[in-house]
Amino acid sequence: MQAAASPTSWADEVDAEEKAKSPEVHKSAPVLPPQADDDDAPPPGFENVKPSQDNADAAAELLANVKVTEENTTTNGVDDPDLSIKQDRLVDDGPGEIKTVTADNTIYSSARSFEELGLSQELLQGLYTEMKFERPSKVQAQTLPMILTPPYKSLIAQAHNGSGKTTCFTLAMLSRVDPRLNAPQALCVCPTRELVVQNLMVLERMGKYTGITSTSTADTAQSTLTRRTRIDDQVIVGTHGKLRDWMSKRVLNTRGIKILVFDEADEMLKQDAFADDTVRMIKTLRHANPDIQILLFSATFNERVKKFATKVVPNANQVFVPKEDLSLDVIKQYRVYCPSQEAKVQVLKDMIFPQCEKLGQTIIFVRTRETARGLHRAMEGEGHKCTSIEGGMEKGARDSVVREFREGTTKILISTDVLSRGFDVTQVTLVINFDVPVERNLREPAFETYLHRIGRSGRFGRKGAAFNLVTGDAEKRVMDEIEAYFRHDIPEVPYDDEDKFLDVLKKAGLTDG
Repeated sequence: MQAAASPTSWADEVDAEEKAKSPEVHKSAPVLPPQADDDDAPPPGFENVKPSQDNADAAAELLANVKVTEENTTTNGVDDPDLSIKQDRLVDDGPGEIKTVTADNTIYSSARSFEELGLSQELLQGLYTEMKFERPSKVQAQTLPMILTPPYKSLIAQAHNGSGKTTCFTLAMLSRVDPRLNAPQALCVCPTRELVVQNLMVLERMGKYTGITSTSTADTAQSTLTRRTRIDDQVIVGTHGKLRDWMSKRVLNTRGIKILVFDEADEMLKQDAFADDTVRMIKTLRHANPDIQILLFSATFNERVKKFATKVVPNANQVFVPKEDLSLDVIKQYRVYCPSQEAKVQVLKDMIFPQCEKLGQTIIFVRTRETARGLHRAMEGEGHKCTSIEGGMEKGARDSVVREFREGTTKILISTDVLSRGFDVTQVTLVINFDVPVERNLREPAFETYLHRIGRSGRFGRKGAAFNLVTGDAEKRVMDEIEAYFRHDIPEVPYDDEDKFLDVLKKAGLTDG
């Protein structure tokens, strides 16, 4: 991976730290008045795109003209999520309501078993013996018939973490492959190398008995490919930059690709991330195969990205969970007003840490790497055992911290947003937002990040709680907007009232009091 982008670099070839360019958070950050609700507005730069079959072409042309302001080249220690760890267990008691919109008003029957989907015996064997699944989750029961029924309509899908999204698109790719044809037939695009590795592992487990071959851009054996080399594996998993390189060298022939998947699609369609790469790839593969099936999967889609997705992939079936249902009612959420940053530390020391031995495991989210290091030092200085993880650590050290937390050796983990997505430990019952989540402009609430953070607790239907430590008017406004966005009350707990803390933990079902 390169440390900085060259004129020919693609988005994912830039070091992850370069993606976190933003001014440092400080108490005097300017506060903007709340924005007017504009859910129906198209994404910036796409106001003139009209619904049609040519929307992907129009979007590509507009993207070419979008000017992106270059920011300070320092990273200031803000981490993006590390998507390398995703659960392989399913949440079967997910949202009560799943909204579907089907193209051409097609009616699909929900699948009560995997056998109803017409899967091969080899795929069923992989599902039952390797993946240990018993039946489709609620989300899978709705989406798999839409994906696997001819004429194989495209799909835009958003649902809870742990609901089985990876299984949906992996099954889709494996089921569309003709094992007798030694050529690329399915392509999965991911925002990071780590997620490429994880998804390939799932695919290999699920497809173990099918004889279907696969490779990825993370495979070191593929790093020396030349123009004389041809990839003949049937399923390809990769990042935009490497895939683009393979396609330009004609190492990867896209003519036979029947299905194109984008994992973490909200990231892939954000204007400041991979949007231009995504639109160009869709345009290229549609040119080679106009009937290609496109699947966009993510746990979160804000309204602007969602509307952009429907323009890029028109006439697609859609599956969405209403945003108010995404607030995870199983998790009790509270706000704690603190008069200063020092008071936040005091809340942890006096109110939270003494209870942690009774509470299972706790994750404390902070915004910057320096805060993670400083808070870790402060807590250990007070005699509290905890660990911390942030993007500046060596990969081996990060793996060790994750392993210890997974095994329960450590109970308290301080983390930047490097673990806000895809990280699942069953025994996590408490999440602390030491810093409330904001977008990179430091002014707007990061709704999706909030959802992903608090979703680290209460996994698989278990009880959980989240405390949001709030200092100053700017953070208060952010919490007010998060509360309004999810239509979910977030009551206050006094920062210096131990009895009240014990009471809310008891009401959350985490302690006997």
